[in-house]
Amino acid sequence: MKIIEELLQNVPLPRMVKVRQKFHAPEVSDVPAAVHQAIQEAGVLSRIAKGDRVAIAVGSRGVADIPILVREVVNTVNSVGGEPFIVPAMGSHGGASAEGQTEVLEQLGVTESFIGAPILSSMDVVEAGRLPNGLPVYVDKYAYEADKVIVINRIKPHTAFRGPVESGLMKMITIGLGKQKGADAAHAYSFKYMAEHVPAMARITLSKVPIIFGLGTIENAYDRPAKIVAVPAEKFEEIEPQLLLEAKALMPRIMFDPIDVLVVDEIGKNISGDGMDPNITGRYGTPYASGGPQVNRIAVLGLTEKTHGNANGIGLADVTTRKVFESIEWEKGYANALTSTVVSMVKLPMFLETEELAVKAAIKISNLFDLSKVRLVRIHNTLELENIWISESLIPEARANEDIEILTEPVPMHFSEHRYVDIS
Repeated sequence: MKIIEELLQNVPLPRMVKVRQKFHAPEVSDVPAAVHQAIQEAGVLSRIAKGDRVAIAVGSRGVADIPILVREVVNTVNSVGGEPFIVPAMGSHGGASAEGQTEVLEQLGVTESFIGAPILSSMDVVEAGRLPNGLPVYVDKYAYEADKVIVINRIKPHTAFRGPVESGLMKMITIGLGKQKGADAAHAYSFKYMAEHVPAMARITLSKVPIIFGLGTIENAYDRPAKIVAVPAEKFEEIEPQLLLEAKALMPRIMFDPIDVLVVDEIGKNISGDGMDPNITGRYGTPYASGGPQVNRIAVLGLTEKTHGNANGIGLADVTTRKVFESIEWEKGYANALTSTVVSMVKLPMFLETEELAVKAAIKISNLFDLSKVRLVRIHNTLELENIWISESLIPEARANEDIEILTEPVPMHFSEHRYVDIS
């Protein structure tokens, strides 16, 4: 790698300034109380008869306060004499195995001891019907055989397609409850048709499975619950698009655009299904979604511990590190790519020996007339956007924005190999 070091030795690293981005962020103050109030206002508890076996579908995303949300739904079901149990609703996640999906829930804090209900995990499905084009619609066998079903999920913009309904309750029904076979079917014709297929497949499931309501949350820019609603099943298509618009309005963002180089300290499946949220980075794995800043080059410096080697999304980077390369468990990302059919997400970018070389490489290939004036932004991950670092060249824009507070004087950029640990 000596030749690489020689090629990059004269690339200047900008001095960096820590800034705080301020977002409008309403927050639910009492989550348990909000769950009960939402369910009461929706008037859906009367749909549960005493003795009903009630399946509660819970996904793999890091939804804020998900253990509390699940526990309180369990409590409400118990309050009317129902017999609640949990089914993982996460498509092919957790290694597409029953044990793996239970483990994902437990890592999220959804344990039987905390929520007060059993977890019944299986990859067995029932075919509920087919779309006119022949695509099958599958449903988790435990949920299909339950007397009633409730789904819990966060409503937010998807990372690979746009439509009236994106990530939320109807996608949970279609792909989450469909397990691996359902996820595979929903993605078979690519994300080009996802905006059409998600509601169409959900309609079939809703007609065949006794889903009574969904508990939906919207999160603020700091990943805290901003709103909790209970949506009767027959109103999913009416209400979810409205909630999606609210969710989009509350999303965090990087308040600098364009960006020559975006440095991301870590990516992972616990951060985003795509490792780093394209809605934040502006870099998408499909042509069917857009938005976010114009970013020329992206350097990824590490994987989260909780992603367990799943580097899905690394293909969105231009440069990474040997540390990332050596920590990848390829089969995990490949399983996601084969299910979603988006193989670009697991392609490996150029990897350099150190974080410093990776950042220098990203700066060098950004094609600037003057590399010393690079517009560089560094974030810890795409979930943590309150405190970020910017290059000196961006200071005038920061000073002109009332939603940005400058926190430090310019300092040299630090890296973990320099015993630098936390940039937050």
